[in-house]
Amino acid sequence: MTPPPPRPGDRAAPPRRRPLIVGAWLWVGAPLAYGLYELVHKARQLFTG
Repeated sequence: MTPPPPRPGDRAAPPRRRPLIVGAWLWVGAPLAYGLYELVHKARQLFTG
């Protein structure tokens, strides 16, 4: 049984683009997460001595 064709209002990415989307999120999310970690670490040092 094949899945129904996508409707115009559907927002799911086509299967061939999912690796690109995951890669883009990792490209942005990994440095962002590291920056937030460093921010919290240094703020803790600043306020606790």
